[in-house]
Amino acid sequence: MDLRHLRYFLCVSEEMHFGRAAQRLGISQPPLSQQIRALEEELGVRLFERTSRRVTLTEVGRMFAPEARATLDCAEQAIRTARLAQQGAIGRLAIGFTASGPFVPRVARALYDFRQGHPEVELTLRELSRDEQIEEVERRRLDIGIIRCFDLPALPEGLTAMKLTEEDMLLAVRQDHRFATEGNDPAIIDLEGEPMVFYSATNGAGFNEHFFALCREAGFEPNVVQEAGSLATLLGLVAAGFGATILAHSLTRLHVDNLVYRPLAAPVTSRLWLIHRDGLSPTSQAFRDIILTGSDAPS
Repeated sequence: MDLRHLRYFLCVSEEMHFGRAAQRLGISQPPLSQQIRALEEELGVRLFERTSRRVTLTEVGRMFAPEARATLDCAEQAIRTARLAQQGAIGRLAIGFTASGPFVPRVARALYDFRQGHPEVELTLRELSRDEQIEEVERRRLDIGIIRCFDLPALPEGLTAMKLTEEDMLLAVRQDHRFATEGNDPAIIDLEGEPMVFYSATNGAGFNEHFFALCREAGFEPNVVQEAGSLATLLGLVAAGFGATILAHSLTRLHVDNLVYRPLAAPVTSRLWLIHRDGLSPTSQAFRDIILTGSDAPS
């Protein structure tokens, strides 16, 4: 059944006059009469009683009208849903990020802007390590991953990475530590023998290997005395005096009692990457557009 026939029928049933209905629909009267007859023939019923003076609905027509209206309303809702889905305005979006991700201005702003512009999207956020995000994106359990990696990450076939931003890594120490008050910025070689606290290897976003390589290049093995499974534990252990650690600059927005952040004499740069599968969904594309056009400036 052509939905146009239903619209024509409802217009005639409201006007109870073929001429006025035709004028309202923007067509001539003969084609309108033909379309109504075609609908009646398709249904095998009479919808209108026609005389030279008046048009009235039959009993069948009166019962058919609300069903026709409901059918048109459903069709219009289906069209609206399809268009909103194509625009990324409705649907689902699952985003993964590292612990430092929400502290990066570009990421925080993109999440805010997406929520403001797409309030009907069901948004799921998950804090995961770099390797977990890559696996979850590959398995389609995540749509977008925001990972920290020093170089372009090695990804499975079908996944894409784009650099979002880069920032210096800083040394974090307890405020009574010698590095907290020394005039010169500490260098990697100054960390020889220094007790260090790091994320466990699974949560280290590749930084552990990178930092260890820098230490070996300077001629020593790092003295890792504790490993942490979360950012809170890492900062807590440093504040408690267990050792120093290296953090992304964005995390200095966290004000922890007894902690001091120092730049390294030779900057060590970390990069944040956006990863996703090829062939983005409309909601994923909408978020990607927002975050890639965003700014690194604090919001």
